[in-house]
Amino acid sequence: MNALVMYDHQTDSLWSHFTGDAVLGDYYGTRLELVPSTHTTWGRWKELHPDTVALDKGGRYSYDNYTSYYANSDPGVIGEARKDDRLHTKDLVVGVVIGGEAKAYAFSDLAERPIVNDSVGGRNVLIAFDDESSTGNTFSRDIDGRTLEFRLSESAADGDLLMVDDETGSEWRLLTGEAVSGPLAGTSLEQIPTNYSFWFAWKDWHPATGLYTLDGAAA
Repeated sequence: MNALVMYDHQTDSLWSHFTGDAVLGDYYGTRLELVPSTHTTWGRWKELHPDTVALDKGGRYSYDNYTSYYANSDPGVIGEARKDDRLHTKDLVVGVVIGGEAKAYAFSDLAERPIVNDSVGGRNVLIAFDDESSTGNTFSRDIDGRTLEFRLSESAADGDLLMVDDETGSEWRLLTGEAVSGPLAGTSLEQIPTNYSFWFAWKDWHPATGLYTLDGAAA
């Protein structure tokens, strides 16, 4: 399925890189807990976390071995498991799975609409996207017993983009979900684990996936 496998040193069980499932060995049938993470550029990360530290690889960050793979339209190394022409094979998506329901959000659509108020698997979610750094995070919109609706704010703080909720007028950091002003200042939205993926990989692993569209039509 074009996904790497990893092994644990204690039992030599094999685990799917894509899903976190043990596919062979003592832990077969076990799934690792997914935790939220942020896939972004070094520049954007430093703006958000100026005191961060990073592994020194002796200058070996100067190029990406996979540049030609990104540019090639072929689906992975062994081809597709399923055809799905709703997106181009190597379109990038933010993928979300909640309560057994999978949904994908294409980078190209998020570039046009960087704030998406949606629901997946019975949860009210927010997809927040920064096109400049191709950073997309997913948050719960439910806080203190109510559901918030978000939109972009014209303000900026410390180089970070901001959004505002219609219910309280509080301003929030787009990529961290932290409220920086207004009645909810100091509050943080719950971040939900997501997957950055090529479309061909996402729909192979999640063949029943929904697909967000700008016009709201079912896809």
